[in-house]
Amino acid sequence: SVELVPERAPVDSVTLLGWLVEQGYGDCLIHTEAIDQAALDINGNKKPFVMLVAQRCDAAIQVQVSPDEMSATLAILLARGGEAATPEAVLQALAAAGVTQGIDRVAVAWACEQRACTGVVVANGLLPEDGHDAAFEELIPVQEDRAPKVDENGLIDYREHGTIAVVKTGAPLMRRKPATTGVDGYTVRGKVLPARPGQDQPFAAQLPGAEVACDDPNLLQASLTGQPVRVQYGVMVEPILRVPEVNMASGNIHYDGTVQVDGEVGHGMKVQATGDILVAGMVDGGVLEAGGNITVTGGVVGRAKLRAAGSVTARFAEAAQIHAGTSIVIHDMALECELQSLNQIIVGDASPQRGRLIGGVATAMMLLKVPLLGSATSGVTRVVMGTNPELEAKHKALQERIEKEDAAHSSLHKLVVHLTTTGDPKGL
Repeated sequence: SVELVPERAPVDSVTLLGWLVEQGYGDCLIHTEAIDQAALDINGNKKPFVMLVAQRCDAAIQVQVSPDEMSATLAILLARGGEAATPEAVLQALAAAGVTQGIDRVAVAWACEQRACTGVVVANGLLPEDGHDAAFEELIPVQEDRAPKVDENGLIDYREHGTIAVVKTGAPLMRRKPATTGVDGYTVRGKVLPARPGQDQPFAAQLPGAEVACDDPNLLQASLTGQPVRVQYGVMVEPILRVPEVNMASGNIHYDGTVQVDGEVGHGMKVQATGDILVAGMVDGGVLEAGGNITVTGGVVGRAKLRAAGSVTARFAEAAQIHAGTSIVIHDMALECELQSLNQIIVGDASPQRGRLIGGVATAMMLLKVPLLGSATSGVTRVVMGTNPELEAKHKALQERIEKEDAAHSSLHKLVVHLTTTGDPKGL
């Protein structure tokens, strides 16, 4: 506000600006062009006048929302003599811009502390998290390494590939992890972004040898003892181990259960089973040991060795060793074999015209039945009846033990007599 005073010295814009600063208006928004004009008017105008030369300005708050509404940025213009930006004012500005979700109050407070800023992200949307599909976790034992093993002499036994995994009744086989619904997302303006739910999948409908646990619908367990086999959406348990054939590629078979061989058992290969052994082809020089019965659809040749706690059945046998806990049945003929049964031996029941037992040794407790026994043109055929080889072996072992005990008793007796006669200075 200017009132003219006579004989006043000329005033310039620098002087006017200095007076504004002295009066405490230096922080305001200064209109330099107005000050320059005021200086001119003061020096040239003879009338009083009023001119706007400075303003108090509060901090300016600007909110920018991204086109996809997934973020909001803040810009604060510095206050010029007015009120600085406050978190409350920023929140009001965000609300005015429609920003209601994902506000970062820490970022808002930091921006206000800076008094002026640009491009500060103060709100973020959340992308939806899609649900997970149902998953299946195997709980069965890890298949042991079936690579050939090194024996005690440091040599690789290419026939021995290790044991086969077996599960017992009630053993856990697989756990099902149900599908999840996912988590919805949102934009900074509160728009919901729906998540895609995962695809659920139950256990397979037909899983022989397996069942869902009664107390856990997501747990599959074995309903019998056998070999676990992974299938789509589950595991089934086969009580019988089935292999195409037993050779160097398959390795020896050691199984807690029944083994079925669809082909042949090769020379030098071994099949051990706590249950039965079923061979659809021939056994050519192989070794079969069963806790149950052994059935060979073809023949047993090549110095093969068969031992079963139950019965042994084959179409024919030549140069083979066969031991059975109950009975041996050879449908056709047996040539130069060692047959031993704790009950009976029957040869040629399916082919009486060809049935014959020639050469070798046949030992049975109760019965030997064969159309033709021995041959005038071959070696001696030896038959032993009414004996129990296992009991005889145990009896022989006991006799050998008695002899050793008697020898030890005799030696001790001699030592006692000697010490009694000569004295026992060492306290033996």
